Amino acid sequence: MKNHLIFDADVLEWYSFVGFVDTVFHRLYRIDVNMKMKQFAFAALALCLTTACSEKTVDYPFRNPDLPLEERIDNLLGLLTPEEKIGQMMNTTSAVERLGIPEYDWWNEALHGVARAGRATVFPQSIAMAATFDEEALLETFTMVSDEARAKYHQYQRDGEYDRYKGLTFWTPNINIFRDPRWGRGMETYGEDPFLTERMGLSVVRGLQGDDPNYFKIHACAKHYAVHSGPEWNRHEYNAEATPRDLWTTYLPAFEALVTKGDVQEVMCAYNRFEDAPCCNSDKLLIDILRNTWGYDEIILSDCGAIDDFWREGRHGTHSDAASASADAVLTGTDLECGSSYNALKEALESGKITEADLDVSLRRLFRGRFELGMFDPDDRVPYAQIPYSVVESPEHVAQSLEMARKSIVLLKNKDHTLPLSKEIRKIAVVGPNAADSTMLWANYNGFPSQTVTILEGIRRKVPDAEVVYELGCDHVDVSTPTDYAATAAKVKDVDVIVFVGGISPRLEGEEMPVETDGFRKGDRTNIEVPKVQKEMIQALKATGKPVVHVVCTGSALALNWEDAHIDAILNAWYGGQEAGTAVADVLFGDYNPAGRLPVTFYKSIDQLPDFQDYGMAGRTYRYMTQEPLYPFGYGLSYTAFAYRNAKLSQEAVTKDQPVTLTFDIANTGSTDGDEVAQVYIKYPDLPKEPVKALKAFKRIHVKAGETRQVTLQLEPKAFQSFDDQTQTMAVRPGNYLVMYGGSSADKALQSLPVRINE
Repeated sequence: MKNHLIFDADVLEWYSFVGFVDTVFHRLYRIDVNMKMKQFAFAALALCLTTACSEKTVDYPFRNPDLPLEERIDNLLGLLTPEEKIGQMMNTTSAVERLGIPEYDWWNEALHGVARAGRATVFPQSIAMAATFDEEALLETFTMVSDEARAKYHQYQRDGEYDRYKGLTFWTPNINIFRDPRWGRGMETYGEDPFLTERMGLSVVRGLQGDDPNYFKIHACAKHYAVHSGPEWNRHEYNAEATPRDLWTTYLPAFEALVTKGDVQEVMCAYNRFEDAPCCNSDKLLIDILRNTWGYDEIILSDCGAIDDFWREGRHGTHSDAASASADAVLTGTDLECGSSYNALKEALESGKITEADLDVSLRRLFRGRFELGMFDPDDRVPYAQIPYSVVESPEHVAQSLEMARKSIVLLKNKDHTLPLSKEIRKIAVVGPNAADSTMLWANYNGFPSQTVTILEGIRRKVPDAEVVYELGCDHVDVSTPTDYAATAAKVKDVDVIVFVGGISPRLEGEEMPVETDGFRKGDRTNIEVPKVQKEMIQALKATGKPVVHVVCTGSALALNWEDAHIDAILNAWYGGQEAGTAVADVLFGDYNPAGRLPVTFYKSIDQLPDFQDYGMAGRTYRYMTQEPLYPFGYGLSYTAFAYRNAKLSQEAVTKDQPVTLTFDIANTGSTDGDEVAQVYIKYPDLPKEPVKALKAFKRIHVKAGETRQVTLQLEPKAFQSFDDQTQTMAVRPGNYLVMYGGSSADKALQSLPVRINE
């Protein structure tokens, strides 16, 4: 390969030229430069500077896409100084102008659409998309998200914009387990169940990273590893303790799946400590499990500011200064820091705490990631570079946002078939703090759509001939100004039906926020009750004698005890994205038959829960709860009815390395077409320490009125794994099992077939 040097006079000082030539020739050709060669290069440079030379790049081997990848990485690492290497190990990487490498920021977000980067399609929040129980629809959604990400990236490149939220490395999905409804960031997850989280997480990763044999479309990132799910207020100092059983059966399975099955390219280590070591400095989590047991050799990055937490006063207190903290983090395998503590790696190098070879281990992973994204290749070599900018918030993507919002809505109650409402309705009241709130529908970690349909607007569009009376009624929580419930009720007493749109808001629940009010603390919740002001508003509306429909917007479970006992119909609409208003109206008026299912348990009160800071799973979630919840995991009603028939297993007894196939019929016995979510659980009668039951397969299927469809689901041997106390590992153990199938996790909704597993 011919190597020719092209320099820009604006960035080269004449007085430093000789030293510069030394560096270039030594690093590029691995030879010493004698004075005659320097004079020759000097003359060549002078000639170049007197002509119209404008390129800032050199035709280095690392820029040749036809060379083997490792050879390109070797070349680039050999060209960088130690200071330049350190500058590549923080999320805001420094430009290396002499090599033509622009700055790059690894921090990008795409939780439910490209976020914080201007206009983008806003899909429903993650917890809402978990409620779809539809892996294929989620894959399609995140294929669209990565289309928008790629299109925006290349436009930013053309515009010379390299700062934050304009890259190809996206820190999503959040696959932590939503173990407690008080956790404010639970809405970013795919619920409380490890298997559902695994399956939905794999769809996200596959949609984001693409399937090209040569290039990744974008990077996905499995976060926050591990044992991390609140509280928010003490996450920078908290030490999470989990038994080996809980670690391997609850907190690690989704991460293992995304690493070993999904080829996820980045893993983010969490803020908290685990077993007294910060997660980003945990030998057990990062080296023993992630690197050695799972064979992960891709990028590990810290949560933002997590390395600071090692050494700053009032936090973990495991290190005395940034240099020792940074060196230990790198040596444990944290390749990239979101933050600036890694600037102290220079001091760590000088003091011998770490070597340049140690840095190169991480840098090799980081640059491999960038090469595999095509960042150093011509656009015509990268197929994803051809995606047009017109995909951003395209009609097709907006339609998919609507479809996901429809699929996510859970019908919790429908007394005497209150729903669907007639489109011939004369007068309807829409009341509540979430009725006309558009930004609430975007949740958090969001993009900015050009148009959002609020629930109020969706209803108005659906019944244009009806009189729609809108009243705010109350705020989300109590405020200093008294709420006149009677006045609002009087204004709506002559309508045909009242739709109350309440719940909570991303302004109250979320990531570490300065909220301190009754029921809420710094992003988390201190109870799960409906805020008092809303409950009293609903009670006043119900006292009018009119039918009341409660549309709940939330990212987590609410204790809807009074509402369940008294309100005519309840819809859980989550934070439904930019088309949520259309979706809710479609369900309210019968243009869409709801089929969302709860990805979390709705408890009756926090009295049914252990302490929030207790990471033990005993008594938590449907898997370990023995009390009766308000609404169980997997629950959701329909405008039709389904029956399960003719179930059979492929075998009644198998060896521990054989799969089992379950086949059954689903009949739509009602008069309305609809979707059913078939769910399969395993029960462990011979293993008392195992969960009450555990989800191991599911399938969302459309069944027309009067139709019967056959469903076949295969249970791989891993579906029967449990934690072996003797070996401290997951294993398939001989014994009797029950394969339970039906429409929710509640025993009364399930039928079962026995299966025996032999050695």
